[in-house]
Amino acid sequence: MAQNNNDIDYSPRALKAKENFENGFNCCQATLLAFGDLTGLDPETSCKIASSFGGGIGRLREVCGAFSGACMALGMICGSNDPNDKQSKTNQYKQIQTFAEQFRRDNGSIICRELLGLQEKQSEPTPETRTTQYYHKRPCALLCAYATHTLENLLAKADE
Repeated sequence: MAQNNNDIDYSPRALKAKENFENGFNCCQATLLAFGDLTGLDPETSCKIASSFGGGIGRLREVCGAFSGACMALGMICGSNDPNDKQSKTNQYKQIQTFAEQFRRDNGSIICRELLGLQEKQSEPTPETRTTQYYHKRPCALLCAYATHTLENLLAKADE
């Protein structure tokens, strides 16, 4: 990661996202679950919605799951359900692009394999066993905290 995400003073919500990942949830689930009070989604629904997006979408190593989970949360919090409301769509896409720009600037990418330093374009479908060594070699827990922290800041600025 480009910046040292250990040095950020994380909010309780961001620490919860990190803890969720450390408790076995995938990166997308961990991040989306942290926003449950704002999304109105119960934990089971959040986990099911986000379950396919771990490992960069089904371990395809594409878009980071922590980033995806934060985007899902943003959609639930600020998104539109009117297919003809062009202004709401524009506002939502602008927020996502701002979020992506900051995520890339601070972490180098929004792509899972790039964040993990992997050459492979896809991993086996079976998730790795979560061990102490697994957590030491992966920045995912901190990326969950970072994505949550950054989205909280984006939402606070939107409220101003």
